[in-house]
Amino acid sequence: MIYPLKFKPIIKEKVWGGTKLNSILNKKVQTDNAGESWELSGVENNLSEVVNGPLKGKNIKELINIYKSDLIGKRVYSKFNNFFPLLIKFIDASDDLSVQVHPDDETAKKRHNENGKNEMWYIIDADKDADLILGVKENLSKSEYVEHVQKKSLRNVLNHVKVKCKDAAYIPAGRIHAIMKGVFLAEIQQCSDLTYRIYDWDRKDLNGNYRQLHTEEAKDVVDLQKHNNYLINYELKKNDYVNLCKNKYFTVNLIEFDKNTAKNYQSSNSFVIFICISGQFNINYKQGEITVNKGETVLIPACINNIELIPDERSEILEVYI
Repeated sequence: MIYPLKFKPIIKEKVWGGTKLNSILNKKVQTDNAGESWELSGVENNLSEVVNGPLKGKNIKELINIYKSDLIGKRVYSKFNNFFPLLIKFIDASDDLSVQVHPDDETAKKRHNENGKNEMWYIIDADKDADLILGVKENLSKSEYVEHVQKKSLRNVLNHVKVKCKDAAYIPAGRIHAIMKGVFLAEIQQCSDLTYRIYDWDRKDLNGNYRQLHTEEAKDVVDLQKHNNYLINYELKKNDYVNLCKNKYFTVNLIEFDKNTAKNYQSSNSFVIFICISGQFNINYKQGEITVNKGETVLIPACINNIELIPDERSEILEVYI
């Protein structure tokens, strides 16, 4: 019988990475440049492996091959077959990330035979005056954009948004964006590692080389229109869920609870992912119980319809499904 699954984090060293994966989420990472923890990944050569129970050592692709719709849901399986469609990360920016943009599905399929990338950020921790780059200050023409890229003046037209803990943002394919110094966040995205890097602050990587830019690729996909609202507007509800994001790629809800909470997923026809931002809780299901600690990500198979969340203390989680 399949059961709630935990996975071994895949740690990525980055020139802009830091130590908050350790200090905030107790990841026990052996580097001071840990930029990303891939919590659940179906990306080839980065397949997440189970760390709990009888299926320990199996990767996500092997599990889907074995359990099919019982693991990811009939509707999801019919659309994606043996491909796990989401990628869950924690990201620690101790320095500014590159300015980048992602292609949409159509462009990514045509150019790379891959998925595009739409993503969402949830801010777990932010230094005072920390910000994100989201979009442009004013509408730009394609020729104006190209000129800024060539003259390395793009930074002058980028839109900065101040952020704090619990802020959230949806970044559709095509939107210019960058996570800036002092921001620590959870990222939910399509399962794709496609990024077009536009500008990297003229810095070198950990090996002393300038990182590759993708200026030509980005030119065709970038959205150069100014938008009014870049952060998600929501009101927190204690012991209830609040929807942060809902689209064809993923649904993300925020749940803060300090009492037992029953969940019924019979009609969802999808796997469910819990990302524990703070606190500790147990998941009680028909065949047993599993403890989830701060910083852990758990996959609830689609065949488990009824569960109860039992907090040891006040817990804050992101609930993700398709």
